[in-house]
Amino acid sequence: MEKTRITVKIGSNVLSRPDGSLDVTRMSAITDQVAELRGAGYDVILVSSGSISSGRSMVRPSHRLDSVDQRQLFSAVGQVRLIQCYYSLFRDKGIAIGQVLTTKEAFSTRRQYLNQRGCMEVMLEEGVLPIVNENDTVSVTELMFTDNDELSGLVASMMGCSKLVILSNVDGVLDGDRVVPLVRPGEDVTACVRNVHSGFGRGGMLTKTAIARKVAEEGIEVVIANGKRENILVDTLLHPGAQPCTRFAPSQAAISDVKKWIAHSEGFAKGEIRVNEGAAAALRGERVVSVLPVGVVEVVGEFSKDDLIRVADSAGSLIGVGRASYGSDAVREAMGKKGRRPVVHYDYLFIE
Repeated sequence: MEKTRITVKIGSNVLSRPDGSLDVTRMSAITDQVAELRGAGYDVILVSSGSISSGRSMVRPSHRLDSVDQRQLFSAVGQVRLIQCYYSLFRDKGIAIGQVLTTKEAFSTRRQYLNQRGCMEVMLEEGVLPIVNENDTVSVTELMFTDNDELSGLVASMMGCSKLVILSNVDGVLDGDRVVPLVRPGEDVTACVRNVHSGFGRGGMLTKTAIARKVAEEGIEVVIANGKRENILVDTLLHPGAQPCTRFAPSQAAISDVKKWIAHSEGFAKGEIRVNEGAAAALRGERVVSVLPVGVVEVVGEFSKDDLIRVADSAGSLIGVGRASYGSDAVREAMGKKGRRPVVHYDYLFIE
């Protein structure tokens, strides 16, 4: 039987009680549902928050700590408790788990990206359930994911999943009191979203919506649902319509694996090239085109061949992200000239 691969992101607010301690009853219900989905032919990858809130409920620092020290301490203690709970609950279902702790920096190069993917591929092939979380003990402010919503989008894209389910403590994107049931490709629902952070998590619905739209553009269906509702995972995936949620319909346009990596890598860009009005219009048009030196008007920063760089219009507005075919000095020498090879080939360019 061919399996359907999905990523399920579980937010801190789903797993935590009001005092921050782990809600083991809720975790048990989720593991029951994951086991049922695996039996129904799904390969499941979990991206689980909860380590910091759990650690905060377990440790009382002896003196005032700054935000980085707190984050490192609470995550180090809480991650042990979190994975221990998952281990016990999944063991009772006969399911082996594997812990994958990662950082944003680990996605910055193609080699590290492929190493992570290879690790999780082997785990899935051997029937092991990957449980992914940010390694908060080494991640500091400039190296952190926005939140685990961003991480789950990266994982779903990297692992070639057909669906990403984001479990929060709300039923989905709300337009007033009504849950928006479907968001089509290109549709903007940010007007419905209040940028409010709730409970123990770092992210809010605005972040979830932005990640959902980006991942859906890559051809992956995204669902935002309430993880505190009974049987929400099974109902969402096996009985669509049984419970409220917001679905982001996937784009039908094919996107290569390399472009999927580039799509999530703007934060790793080493520099920027700016192009003239004609080149900007061509890049934003329907045809697939490369960035040619003749259209480049400015080079910002220093970068080497194969580095990721931002591509912007002459005003600095982002057009896309791509892999440089040659370094910044060579681009400066070639810019404005015809007959030169592309600065960024369209095979290695993701248009935002």
